[in-house]
Amino acid sequence: MNEIEMGHLRRCVELATEALAEGDEPFGSVLAAADGTFLAEDRNRIAGGDSTRHPEFELARWAAQYLTPEERSTATVFTSGEHCPMCSAAHAWVGLGRIVYICSSAQLGEWLTEWGVPPAPVKSLSINEVAPNIPVEGPVSELVPQVQELHRKLHLRSV
Repeated sequence: MNEIEMGHLRRCVELATEALAEGDEPFGSVLAAADGTFLAEDRNRIAGGDSTRHPEFELARWAAQYLTPEERSTATVFTSGEHCPMCSAAHAWVGLGRIVYICSSAQLGEWLTEWGVPPAPVKSLSINEVAPNIPVEGPVSELVPQVQELHRKLHLRSV
């Protein structure tokens, strides 16, 4: 990871923190061009009742509307947590490139089990189980404790 990429990942943590403060689950994502230039960002927005309002899904939609197929294929999505199956599929269907995540779905699943949180309605799968040709990097261990703390705050306040 170079400093530009780490900056995008730190922004993902900021967006996840913002999501938590707004009553959403703590997820945030940044879309960057091949040269590292910031393109777009979003945070989780499911508190309104639409459980598909994940930032990775929104960025896939944004990319499909505003980027050429070539630009999409060389772009990178940086995100606080590994894509869920829905977001992995959206990413692949619009032809986005690399994904870099801070914490994995397996890590999040372990934390949730430890905290006694019931399982989600959709099975957790790694990105490459859903979209096998997407280059994936993560977890990014130096930022994992920050993301874990955000999820701990979410789930321990609802107990």
